[in-house]
Amino acid sequence: MPNPTIGFIGYGAMAQPMGKNLQKAGYTVLAYTPSGRITGATPLPSPRAIAEQADIIILCVPNDAAEQASLHGENGLLAGLNPDKLVLDTSTVSPDQADALAKLAHEHGFALLDAPMSGSTPEAEKGELIMLVGGTAETVERARPILDVIGKITIHAGPAGSAARLKLVVNGIMGATLNVISEGVSYGLSAGIKRHVLFETLQNLAVISPHHKRKLTMAENKSFPSQFPTRLMSKDMGLLMEAGRKAGAFMPAMAVADQALALSNNNHSDEDYAALIGAMERSVANIAHK
Repeated sequence: MPNPTIGFIGYGAMAQPMGKNLQKAGYTVLAYTPSGRITGATPLPSPRAIAEQADIIILCVPNDAAEQASLHGENGLLAGLNPDKLVLDTSTVSPDQADALAKLAHEHGFALLDAPMSGSTPEAEKGELIMLVGGTAETVERARPILDVIGKITIHAGPAGSAARLKLVVNGIMGATLNVISEGVSYGLSAGIKRHVLFETLQNLAVISPHHKRKLTMAENKSFPSQFPTRLMSKDMGLLMEAGRKAGAFMPAMAVADQALALSNNNHSDEDYAALIGAMERSVANIAHK
């Protein structure tokens, strides 16, 4: 029996390596982007065309508005879906948007997982993403062959919408930790610690994750190629703050990080979110060289 055809809606920095790995595993990959610029997959003209021609649809769009735009209208995803289709929403969207999509799935009868991934482009390229999924156990098993190609671990977070909420926890911790590291660099340089000693020490600490050590390497080299752009991390922190207020959660450290990343986004939106470390370093440059 041939592998199902995979259709991506959104084919950017994360979707392209996922698509490439799926092609290596024997899947046919179709893709749609609003810009029409697609490399490495068969382009289609609309989300509706993706829904009509693909068996499994993977949403990988940057925000709630982009997801809404892809869903609705005569050329939207919903216009081409039927109850045989499976939709995996790998986008990081608000819990409200995840719940709205789950309601649409129930109304239209198609299978759905909210399936945001944890990891950046290096993990996507290696097929080592952590896949967080929300939905029924039956749907998780149906999607598992795809999830096992693009990720190394699949975590079933619970019913529909659970993974979208869990993803905000993960990214909130990432953003808040990056801000704390940035503050540590700021103090260390201001206090006169030699730059190379400071970065070497931080790179060897067990309490700093491999992910954040990659960010420290960027900062040490003063170069921030975008594995996870500041604009998206800042967006995710904003989603977390809004969701946290609704849930009544107490998150002062994450709120500070949200503000720091929003400020960094003014000048470094398309650079990796590690650019915050560089911004902190520049803010104390005069003190550090006294």
